[in-house]
Amino acid sequence: MKKSQWLVLLIAVALIAGTAAALTWFKKHQKLGEPGIKATPIPGDVVMKIDLPEHVLDFTSTNLPQAKIVLDTLPKDTSFAQRRYIAPDDFWVTANIILMGSDRTSIHKPEYCLPGQGWRIDEKTTINLPIEGAHPYSLPIAKWLITNFIPTQDGKKAEVRGIYVFWFVAHNEQTTSHWQRIKWMTLDLLHTGVLQRWAYISYFTVCLPGHEDATFERVKKLIAASVPEFQLAPGEKTVAATLAH
Repeated sequence: MKKSQWLVLLIAVALIAGTAAALTWFKKHQKLGEPGIKATPIPGDVVMKIDLPEHVLDFTSTNLPQAKIVLDTLPKDTSFAQRRYIAPDDFWVTANIILMGSDRTSIHKPEYCLPGQGWRIDEKTTINLPIEGAHPYSLPIAKWLITNFIPTQDGKKAEVRGIYVFWFVAHNEQTTSHWQRIKWMTLDLLHTGVLQRWAYISYFTVCLPGHEDATFERVKKLIAASVPEFQLAPGEKTVAATLAH
C-alpha cells in the first residue's frame, strides 16, 4: 500500500474513533431536556405519565394500549399515550403520543411506519393550525393523504383513504420536519449539553374516497380542542418547572 493510501486510511480511522469517542462522551454527560407536553415522572420508573384528554367536544374516548411490537422495539424509557376518540355518529380518530427518553431512536420518520403497515402515501401538505387557550399560538401540522385496500366479504378489496396528521414538539420547539428536529436536537446538544426531549404526536382516521376534505375538517377541530389539554404552548412553563414553584 502506498504512503498516501496509508495516510488516508489512518485519517479515516482517526475520524471514526474520534466520532465514536465524542458520541460516548455526550451520551455519558448529556442532560435530558424537558418535554414540550404535559408529562410527569412516575416514581421508580424510567417512563413518564402522559394523559390525553378523555372528553373533547362531543367525542368520548377509550384508552388504547401500545402494540407489543412497539413496546419490544423502542427503547425502554420511551413514554406513550394513545386514545381513540368516538363521535355520536361513530366517526373515530386515534390520537397517539410517543415521547423519547435518553435515546433519540424512540422516534422514527413517518415514511418508515406507514408503508410498513400497508399504506401508500399519496399527498403531503403542511398547514398552520390556530390553537386557542391561555397562550394562543399557531401550530404547524403535517397532513398526509394515504391509501390502503381492505378485504371485503365477497373476497374483493375496497379502497379506503386515510387522514394522517402529525408534528414533533419539544420544550419551546415545534416542527413537522424530521430533519429540522434532528438539526435542532444536534445543535442544542453540542452547544448546551442538553438533549432535547421530543414527542411525536399523530392523529389518524379513515374515510371513503371523496370524503377527504370533510373528514380533515373534523380532525382539525378535534386537534385544536384537544392540544391545549396536553401540549405546552411556546414559552409556557413545563410541568417540572411548575412543580418546582
